[in-house]
Amino acid sequence: MPVLVSIQVGKPKRLGVEGAADPHDRPWVSGFFKEPLTGPVGVHFTNLDGDGQADLVNHGGPDKAVLAYSADHYPAWHGELGSNLPFGAFGENFTVAGLTESDVCIGDVWEVGPVRLAVTQPREPCWKLARRWRRTDLPGRVVATGRSGWYFRVLVEGVIESGFELHLVERPNPQWSVARANRVRYDEKADTDLAAELAAVSGLSGSWRSAFESRAEALRGR
Repeated sequence: MPVLVSIQVGKPKRLGVEGAADPHDRPWVSGFFKEPLTGPVGVHFTNLDGDGQADLVNHGGPDKAVLAYSADHYPAWHGELGSNLPFGAFGENFTVAGLTESDVCIGDVWEVGPVRLAVTQPREPCWKLARRWRRTDLPGRVVATGRSGWYFRVLVEGVIESGFELHLVERPNPQWSVARANRVRYDEKADTDLAAELAAVSGLSGSWRSAFESRAEALRGR
């Protein structure tokens, strides 16, 4: 049974020093730094208690209320990077054992205690991941390996804690795993039919729906 092994939250904070020689050390604002919680935490329609995002255009909101990442990926990252990254290293709120991108589908409804969550899209790694770990290659590695993580929309709010199991309640799109959505996003960019099919998947986030509708339209007009 999949298990929520760790929960992380963190508020945006200002980091860096003006005029630093290394670009990694220059000023920036990020909510990427998440710290593990012990005990109960409230899960709400746009966020967890104690959590926040600096860039509300690309992060947070109802379609991206909770970021999940697979605990199963950490041993591979440890071996490849030569560093024992802690849970929360990828900015995730939920670190989940027993599920990967191949096991989770767009539109899935999962129960965690009293909370109900729906999968909305893969996570797209951004420059803040690279800057957090001072590894400019890390976002590209995430894309290449497909170890992206995924976002949840909150359907039913509640209070949970680490150690809770995840139970699959509904799977309306078994053909559309998060792994397959990643492949269409990055590897099959010229396929008009796949772009249109993904755009029509029930439960997909609004931003991804709009992006793939635009991609399909552009491909048809070539």
